[in-house]
Amino acid sequence: MAEEIIITPQGLQQLEDELDELKTVKRKELSARLKTAIAYGDLKENSEYHSAKDDQSHMETRIKQIEKMLKRAKVVDTVDTSKVNVGSLVILNDIEFAEKIEYRIVGASEADAANNKISYESPLGSALMGKSVGAVVTVNAPVGEIKFELLEIRA
Repeated sequence: MAEEIIITPQGLQQLEDELDELKTVKRKELSARLKTAIAYGDLKENSEYHSAKDDQSHMETRIKQIEKMLKRAKVVDTVDTSKVNVGSLVILNDIEFAEKIEYRIVGASEADAANNKISYESPLGSALMGKSVGAVVTVNAPVGEIKFELLEIRA
């Protein structure tokens, strides 16, 4: 049996929206691009045609990937604020630099470090899972060990 994918309600919605966009809008756009490219003639030397076919292949692969993910998705819609779980918003103190950092713990498919969303499977995410306020976790990073104190857990 395929491994389930843990995801937040927001992550599920993002995947559903992306799938809808790919199937309804992007497929039509690519179809139009292909028609235009075919009209140029000789397909062997037609770079527009080959580019559109490559884009179509990538898009169809992404559609299948999202569909598989949605079939295996387990939505976590309640967050227990007594310990860190998927969906938790955690506020940490970087002990070395005395700096507060805020992260949302999400499923791997939702991870977005630029927006402070880290996967529960990441080194920091896995170190935090199941921990309560006051816990100190150590994470091995390329720059060495980093220690964080868990200051707060929110839904």
